[in-house]
This record gives sequence, C-alpha cells and structure tokens, in this order.
Amino acid sequence: MKTVLSLIITIVSLAWGWDALVAGTPSGGAPLWVLRQEALYLSGLLSISLMSVAMFLATRPAWLEGPLAGMDRIYRTHKWAGIMACGFAALHWLIEMSSDILKALVGREGRVPKETYGGFLKVLRDLAEDLGEWAIYVVLAMLAITLWRRFPYRTWRFLHRVMPLLYLMLAFHALLLAPVAYWTQPVGVLLGVLIVGGVYGSVVSLSGRIGRSRQVRGEVVSVSHASAQVITVRCRLDHDWPGHRAGQFAFVSFDVGEGQHPFTIASADLGNREITLQIKALGDYTCRLARQLTAGQPVSVEGPYGRFDIARHRRGTQQIWIAGGIGVTPFLAWLESLQNRPGDAPAADLHYCTRDRNGDPFVARLEALCDQLPAIHLQVHDSRQGQELSAETLAAGGNSGRPLEVWFCGPQGLAEALRDGLSKVRHGRLRFHQEAFVMR
Repeated sequence: MKTVLSLIITIVSLAWGWDALVAGTPSGGAPLWVLRQEALYLSGLLSISLMSVAMFLATRPAWLEGPLAGMDRIYRTHKWAGIMACGFAALHWLIEMSSDILKALVGREGRVPKETYGGFLKVLRDLAEDLGEWAIYVVLAMLAITLWRRFPYRTWRFLHRVMPLLYLMLAFHALLLAPVAYWTQPVGVLLGVLIVGGVYGSVVSLSGRIGRSRQVRGEVVSVSHASAQVITVRCRLDHDWPGHRAGQFAFVSFDVGEGQHPFTIASADLGNREITLQIKALGDYTCRLARQLTAGQPVSVEGPYGRFDIARHRRGTQQIWIAGGIGVTPFLAWLESLQNRPGDAPAADLHYCTRDRNGDPFVARLEALCDQLPAIHLQVHDSRQGQELSAETLAAGGNSGRPLEVWFCGPQGLAEALRDGLSKVRHGRLRFHQEAFVMR
C-alpha cells in the first residue's frame, strides 16, 4: 500500500515538476505569489489523482489482486488514497484562502495573472469553481466521520454512497480549472488517464454494478450456535459459483437493506458449492444475525477474493501460522483442504490464541484436524492461564538459520507486536502475511 501510494505521489509530482521546468513558472509574478500558485496546482493535482485511484479501486478489480497482494490490500489502498486525497484537498483549499494573507504581507503587486476566458467557457469555469468548493466541504466532513470510529457503520455506509457524485464534481473542477498548458505536457496526459479511471469507478458505483459479475445467489442451509458469540452458517450456492481456494473470503449479504459484509470462508471447497461461515458477534450487524438468520433464507455471495492461500507458501522456509480468535477461520479451511492429502501439508507450527480454551468452540475442531496432519504442530495459547504469545516465544522455537514465513489472521495489535519483535530477531529474514480487511 505504501509503495503504491508513494509511487503515485512521486509520478504526479514529477509530472508537475516537468511542466514547471519546460513551461516555466508564471512571469511577472512576485516569488511568494508564484509559490502560492504552483503549490495550488500541485496540491490540486495530488488530491484529484489520489481520489481517482480511490474511485477506481472501489470497483474491486480482481485482476489487481496479484500485483497488490489481495483484495484486502486493494481496499486498504483505496481507503488511504481517499484519506490522503482529502488531506491534499484541505491543503488546496487553505492555499486558495491564503490570498488575503499574502495581500497583507506583500500587497497586490506581483500577483500571478489569471487566465482569461469568455462566453460559455467562462460560465463553465465559474460553475466548476463553485462546485469544487462545495464538494471539498462535504468531502472533509466525510473524512471526519470516517475517522470517527464510533460513528455508526450503517449510517456511514449510506453517506459514503455520495462519494462518486462528489468525485464527479471535483473532476469537473479539475478539468476546467487546470492550466491550458497542462494539456500539451505529460502532466495533462496523466491527469486525463487518472480522471478517466475515476469517472469509470464513479459510474460503476452509481449504477450499482460493483462486483456484479462475481455475484451468485444461494440459500442458507443451516444455522447453528458454535458458542454464545459465534454462529456457524452453511450456505449452498447456485451453479455460477466458481469455487474457492482455502483461505479466501467473500462479500456476503443476507439482507439487501444492510448490504454486503466480508467474511472468510471457513471451509474447504469440496465441489458441492457449499461454503461455511463462522460469524462472531463483533458489532450491531453481526449481533443481529444470530437472532435473524434461519435455514432457507436467501443469500447473495460475491467472490471469492483474497491471496491468503496456502499454495503461496515458500518451500524451504520455517512456517509459523498464527490465529487469534475468529481469525482462525482461514486456517480451518486450510486444514480441511489438506485432510485427503496429508503428504502435501508443509511442516508448520500453528499457534491459536484464545481467551478461554475450555469455552472456545474451535479448539476441538483444530485438534481433530491436526491429528490427521502429522506435519502440523498445534499450540493453543490460553490468555486466562497467562499463556500469551510473544515474538520471543516464536523466535526461541525456531531455526534462526532458515528464513521465517508467518501467516497471521487476528487482532491488529497482536500482529504489530509479533511482526516488530520478529523483525528485530530475524533481521530481514522474515515474510509476514496478514489478512488486513476493513470496510472503513
């Protein structure tokens, strides 16, 4: 994610710098006024470029899962591209508002001359300026409620639907107010390509066609309570279901009004078009599911997505698999997929972190699956018994001469602690795979 966003910012900045170098900065302007004008252009370019990327990634382009390492990473990139775009939009607005300060400091003399237009084009530019200003206000408000984690998800999701419209307003603003000289320079080509991608994403979103080609219908076959907080939902899907690889997830909708939510598929693909979901009550929606779901209920599933795939493990590396709580679901699918071919299972240490081993619904299932796989060594860490998993524990149990590959699914705090600790011990001989899917 950081690499992709840094690359985009670098390319846009270089394109802007090339234009400034070739076309030159405005002549006849005082240095501070020229600096303000160029900062205004650069901040606007970065904002609309990143927002265009965010809008395109919102279409869930499955062909980018390989280069970007999974749909969860695509959504993270989408999220942070949007946040950074809002940040640059705020900077753009502040720079625009700084004219009064500059007038007080250096006076009106030396202001950069404005490009003059007449007729219908002037009307369009005035409209683009007004639309851009109002759109920025709404975008900044959306950023605030996105970062406010206590804001209800359902309301946020409804408000988030206006983002394509806001983007189209800002794209109109950028196209009409960009300097004419840009359209004969690489910066204009880059801007045009990015806006085309963003407009495509907006149209797909507004028409409700995101992920439609990968959606299949089905029905709930059974609902059982694995524990007080976890329900097991088994679904049978229509013939269009392409099957899934163990460890993948899907966007599942049991209620059109609620919309889709991502759930890891907790079962292997047995060729019968059935998938099992283990759903923990973590929020309002998942708490209601336990009371509302019944057998025979229709379900819509979009996917599968994800690169949390056992087939991607590197041979010759020390394998450590770590599951925390409901993060055990992809590993259940992995273990189930290996039951009929135990010889294909890599030698691995599977660490399962739970708050209470005795009341955990997955411990017995893990033990039964691992009993058939001699190469998998299961260790259960019961936090009530003080059995906390640490990087030191993992490092002490391995061979420091072999590269280490960790597959992790669980709480973010635990992931960061283990990754940071292992990185210090292994000095770069570490590959850390993490399922990092969040909806906001």
